[in-house]
Formats: sequence, structure tokens, C-alpha cells
Amino acid sequence: GLPAALPTLPLELTVLYNFLLFTVGASDSAIKGEADGIHQGLLRVLETCGACGQDLSTEELWQKVLEEVTVEELQAPLHRLGALQAAWWLAAGHLGSIAGLFQLLSAAEDTGRGRCSEGQNELLSLLKAWRVPAEEASLPLVQSAEDLKEILCTAAAFLQGLQELEAGNFPTALSLLQEAAGGFCSKKVLAQIYTCLGCCAQRMGKPQTALQHLKRALQVDFQCLPALSHAAAVYHELEETDTELQALALLYEALEKRLPAVPSSSPYFLIRTELLVHTPTLTSLLRHRFPSEVKYLLAQRCLQDGRVADAVEHYLDFLALLQEGLQQQVSLDGSSTLPRIPEVFLEAASALEQARRHQDAITMCEEVIRRTTDLIPRMLRVEERLEQLECPLPGAGLAGGLLSQKKEGLCCLAWRTAGYLHQGWAWAKMGESKEAITQFSRECLEDAVFRCTCLSVAENLPPELEVLQKIRLLSLIGRGTQFLELGRYKEALLDFQHGLQISPGDPAAASYLVQALWKLDRKQEAAAQWQKLSQSSPGEQEGKGRPLPLHLVSCLEQATFPHSETLASTIQDYLRTATQDTSS
Repeated sequence: GLPAALPTLPLELTVLYNFLLFTVGASDSAIKGEADGIHQGLLRVLETCGACGQDLSTEELWQKVLEEVTVEELQAPLHRLGALQAAWWLAAGHLGSIAGLFQLLSAAEDTGRGRCSEGQNELLSLLKAWRVPAEEASLPLVQSAEDLKEILCTAAAFLQGLQELEAGNFPTALSLLQEAAGGFCSKKVLAQIYTCLGCCAQRMGKPQTALQHLKRALQVDFQCLPALSHAAAVYHELEETDTELQALALLYEALEKRLPAVPSSSPYFLIRTELLVHTPTLTSLLRHRFPSEVKYLLAQRCLQDGRVADAVEHYLDFLALLQEGLQQQVSLDGSSTLPRIPEVFLEAASALEQARRHQDAITMCEEVIRRTTDLIPRMLRVEERLEQLECPLPGAGLAGGLLSQKKEGLCCLAWRTAGYLHQGWAWAKMGESKEAITQFSRECLEDAVFRCTCLSVAENLPPELEVLQKIRLLSLIGRGTQFLELGRYKEALLDFQHGLQISPGDPAAASYLVQALWKLDRKQEAAAQWQKLSQSSPGEQEGKGRPLPLHLVSCLEQATFPHSETLASTIQDYLRTATQDTSS
């Protein structure tokens, strides 16, 4: 409440500087909001000069103070306070305000020192050009202005590097992040910078460089688990599956142990880089995965790579985590890699089936069928205007992007029909053809699929309908193969013909159709169909449509016709004989 006086003002500004530093250090959290104390301090400075700045913004107030106050004793305290103001603005992302402030601070000393050379970053050039005021022994500081300058330079490079990374300007981002890596920060922050460098290099299409940065991050701070997670992603991109799985296994083990934080050996500062840089991009890049997410990734990658025994083990471990309360381990920001739970059950069933644990696979699918049946409407009508499926429910954004009721119904329908499909193949593998036919024929064909009143063959199907059509095709092929096993060739023929109506030119359905015709002694028709099939381009059907869900890949492989060479040889012999008979 005392009036401002010039003799005591340097002390007053130094006390304010130390107080604000202690305030930040005591909270030990990211700097937010405005530094009201600085604003009031500047008003006190103007008061000693008989000037007023009550209606000015903080930027305008700084400009007025630095242009009008020329008292030599106030220059050093004002410069230190300016550096502190820059910290607040940096935390708020007001980089333009910082540049303007340091242009004013440098202008009073040397008009040429703050200029930016071509190709240099303007803000970093201004910060580096700023001449730190000398400290006075009579006015001790809790954090020197020189240290604060170094932290500002590091944080400014780090923050701008993240901004350029988000904007897709990768070379510029790489340069700025490298600048930050050579700056003044703790080992924890340095590891984070190297992690960001690795992500940047990966996006530039330089996976080996990315791995070097990520390894460096782990060398600096072995508890920087996001670096290990990103390294696994790079190994996946390089198709180095063994190394990828090792990285994921290490990540899971580290997350399970939950090691206590290692005390930092770096000097402690009240204002630090980590308090100034906090952006959504950084949060995303440094997101810690939950153990359940990593366990699922292990299961998924093992299944994709054909490591069936390992996949089964990981899926069962994951389902055990599910029973322990997985909802506590699911990210609320939508960044989780976990799929919908029925898909996990179906993937587990696929793994069990491939491991020849057919009864366990049937039980797993029964759980999916039981849980989804009551969620499917009695009549699920899908109009020809398929884009209506994309309309979200009111308030879906608040609920984390919930699917529309119609789309959700289709998802449940696809999961249940996939369950019947897997059960059908499991019974078939156990030699139980009649039971397999029953599962292939259940609602998967006669009831469930036909409740979707849409065209049998249509372009631009929504993903859910495209999956349903594929399940329908695979079920028809599966049931047809079992009819062939039982010698019921006419029924098999009908199924394969129906399958070709759903997916014209499908090589598996077409091959089985030829076999069924041959079994029915309709050899001329079989030969004609085989010639038509052999003239089609190899892989013509495989490249169509979206990638199948992982749990359907094994069903697609089981539906592949296994006797192509034998059938081709038989048909060719028949055609040669027919040609010879005609010529004779």
C-alpha cells in the first residue's frame, strides 16, 4: 500500500521476481494463466515516473515501460522481470508477444544484436541475443537470469519443434528439436525431446534414424516408456517382428512393475522446461500405454504373424485382465488401441481354433453370441441411402463418439454371425459335418443376414455391411464344403452358386462350384466354369474391398479351395479327351 519510490524499486522488483519463482516452484505444475504480479509491478514502475497504464494490456504496458523508463538502476530488475514474463507467455504459447518483448529489451542496448539472419529462427535469435543483466551481491536471486535464459531458449525450441511437427513441417521440426536437445534441461525432458525426434524421423520415412533417437531417449532415461512404445511401432513398420515383440514384452513388463520414479540428478530449478511446454501434441506423443493395451498388441501381432501358441497365451492373459476390471485401464481420450470387446473374443477364438483347441473356440464364440443377441433389433432395416448409417446419435461427442443405434445394431449382428461362422469351422475341423452345417445355417444365413434389407451386391457398402456380406459368403462356402463331405452335391452346388451371387468371381466359391458340378457328372458345365475361372486375373478379388477384421482372416484361409492343381489337371485331361473325340 506504500507509494512507489525510486530508491527502493529495484529491491521491490527483485523481491517480486523471487516471489513469483517460489510460487511456481511450490506448485510444481505447468504454468497457467497470467502473471498478475508482473502487471502490478510494471504499474508501480510507471507510478514512480508519474505515468499511468491502468487501461493498457500487458504487452502495451511493457512497451510503455521500456520506452519511457530510462533510469539505469531499474534496467537490470526490469530485464529479469521480462525474462519471467517470457516464461509465462511461453507456457501460454504466446510466442509473438515474447518476440516483441525481447525486441524491446534488445533495442535499448544494441539495435543490431537481436536481428535474425536468413534461415534462423527469429525467436531463438532474439533470446540468444539478449544480454543478461549482471547480478548484484546485495540483491540475491533464487534462480539466476542466465539459467532462466537457457531454459527459455530450450523451451522455445522444443515448443516450436512440436508446433512444426504437428503442422507436418518435418525438416523444420527436426532442426528445432535438435536445437532443444542441445539445450538446458533435465534428463527426463531430454529423453522426451529424443522421443519426439524419433517420431519426427519416423514420419519423414527414416525409420533407422528414428530408432537411433528412440534408443538415445532410453539411454538418457530408461523409464521413458513412450520411447519403447514408439520403437516397437518402428520395428512393426520395418517388419522386424521378433524385435517388435521383444520391445512390446519389455514394455509390458515395465508397466506391470510400475517402478518408482528415479530422483533427478540434474540441478533443481524453480522454473524448468517441463513447466513451460505442455501441448496436446506432446501429451499424445508421450502417452503411457496401459498394460492391457500392450498385452492386446502382443496377442494381435502374434496372431497376425502366425505364432498361434503365443497368441493364445496373450489373449487369455488379456481376458484375465478384462475380468479384473479393464475399464480402469482404458484411455478416456479416445487414444486407446483396444478394439471393441466382442472383436477381442472373436480374435481369441480364431487363435484357439488355429491352435486346434476347437472346443475352447466354440465356447469363446458362444459367449459373444450370448452377449450380442439381445442387442440386435428384431428388424434391422438398412435403406439404400447407406450414408444414413453415418449419422451420429445426439450428444455422441459427449459420450466419446458413440455409434448410431443402426450402426451399433449392425456391429452386434456382424459379431454374432462371425461367432456362428467360427463355430461352424470348428465343428468341421473336428469332423462333425452335421453340427458344422447347423452352425453355418443358423441365423448367420436364414434369419440374421436377411433382416438387413439391402441389395445383395452393392457398391460403397458401409464397413459393417461389407463384413456381413463376407461372413455370408464364407458361411455359404463352409456349408457347401460340408455338403460335399456328406455327398449332398446338389445342396453344395446351390450354396456355391449363391456365394457367387454375393461375390461374383470369388475364386474359392468358383473353384468349389466346378468341383460340385464335376461330382454331379455335369462335366461340360464344370469345364466351362473352370475355363472362365482360369481366364480371370490372379488376385482380382483379393484386392477388392476393405481389409477384413483380423478374426476373419483364418476363416478366409479355411475357405480357400485346397485342390486347385488336381482339379485343373482333371479338367485339362477331360478337355483333351473331348477334343480328340471331336476330331476323330
